[in-house]
Amino acid sequence: MLEMVSDGFKKAHHLLQGKAIITEKNIEDALREIRVSLLGADVEFHVVKAFLDRVKIKALGEIVQTKVSHGGKKLKVTPHQHFIKICYDELVSLMGPVDSSLAFGPRAVTVIMMVGLQGSGKTTTAAKLARYLEKQGKKPMMVAADIYRPAAIEQLKVLGGRLDIPVFYAPGKNPPQICKDALDAAQFKGCNVVIFDTAGRSIIDETLMEELEEIKDATNPDNILLVVDAMIGQDSVNVAKEFDRRLDMSGFILTKLDGDARGGAALSIKEVTDKPIKFIGIGEALDRLEEFRPEGLASRILGYGDVVGLVKDFEDVVDEKAEEDAEKILKGDFTFDEFLKQLKIIKKMGSLSDIVEKLPLGMGALPQGQGVDDKELIRVEAIIMSMTPYERTHPGCLDDSRVTRIASGSGQAKSQVVELVNRFKTMRQVMRNLGKGLTGKKKALARLGMGDENIADLLGGGIPRQKKQALVDLKKKKNKRKTAKKAKRKNR
Repeated sequence: MLEMVSDGFKKAHHLLQGKAIITEKNIEDALREIRVSLLGADVEFHVVKAFLDRVKIKALGEIVQTKVSHGGKKLKVTPHQHFIKICYDELVSLMGPVDSSLAFGPRAVTVIMMVGLQGSGKTTTAAKLARYLEKQGKKPMMVAADIYRPAAIEQLKVLGGRLDIPVFYAPGKNPPQICKDALDAAQFKGCNVVIFDTAGRSIIDETLMEELEEIKDATNPDNILLVVDAMIGQDSVNVAKEFDRRLDMSGFILTKLDGDARGGAALSIKEVTDKPIKFIGIGEALDRLEEFRPEGLASRILGYGDVVGLVKDFEDVVDEKAEEDAEKILKGDFTFDEFLKQLKIIKKMGSLSDIVEKLPLGMGALPQGQGVDDKELIRVEAIIMSMTPYERTHPGCLDDSRVTRIASGSGQAKSQVVELVNRFKTMRQVMRNLGKGLTGKKKALARLGMGDENIADLLGGGIPRQKKQALVDLKKKKNKRKTAKKAKRKNR
């Protein structure tokens, strides 16, 4: 995701690394690399220019304090770290502020109207949004208002069946009437939110826009969300501007961001329209709709991961036992058995490459173009399942003969088994070090290839603090479940 954007910031980072001061000459070189990557990533030209101007003014206009206070402690900050912090703040400002809220009006039924071009993923996104709202305690109903695309109604019915969410459709009627009738049907079914899956076109045309305006006039929607395919690049800005001019959008949902190395839409659309990005759709699974967090995406672009986002993903798929296993992993106290359980959870969390991007690996940890193979999880599982119960709990016993047997049993090369064991041991040691004092944290960060532990703190909390918060969140969730269980037993 956004590899092309990240590449420019990585090059700028390396150009400034080791510089004692930030001068106009060396910052011009760094900004040139960022400019090339942003334009190559299809970020709108005027957005790029304004962004770079703001970064340059701040970088040259401030005296770099080598020691700053943050979070109640003193941090030593180098000029290049100071530059990265400025870039982070400007990226967050460019894509923010955060606003993933949806308007719920005084009516019995809240109306959400989904619009966008054909192929942007409206129908799938409507189902994802319905699933998201159901998790929030709402009772959604989806409305098949696209009567033109072949099988559009059938697709929504299939998705509704998978989610056990009702779908309203009325053959023979026009879309404005279908949407109007759906409001009465929702009340009859006891639903309090309706989601209109409207028609799209390959390009914006007058017929399409007039029909959408008729639906808006007939139903007075509380939210109008434009679904934008991030892979169409700079064209997304023109699409957004036109839809906003005609319909007055509430906000945007970006889809296919995980399949796009450019991601210009994510950096342009908010600046151009002044309307918020509310959600991003990641992957095909129907629960893969994330509230948009500019801080998380900015941190990922700069190579510092998104631990907060990762914890949220994790919480969506864990049960109480998995939480206990997770605590062991976060403390560095785990066996191959617990590691295998976590791998199975990771499979539920989505694409492995997306998960790796959220890990705080640091600038340049993964070279551009080097993807992460989701089949790796299958290979790792095969290797671990070929171990005996004793070997899984005592990795230190894995000598050459045992490794040869495991390789043969799993159908993998002996070198792959050795590599997994070594990575497993390193991972345990790193997690243990993260739980120790400041010295231990610095060593662990160095092993992760990051080195910038102070700038990591400035970019929203740092790895050790986020890890600690992850443990706190898991404990809170577990205590909440225990309290609920006690209350349930008491009421019996």
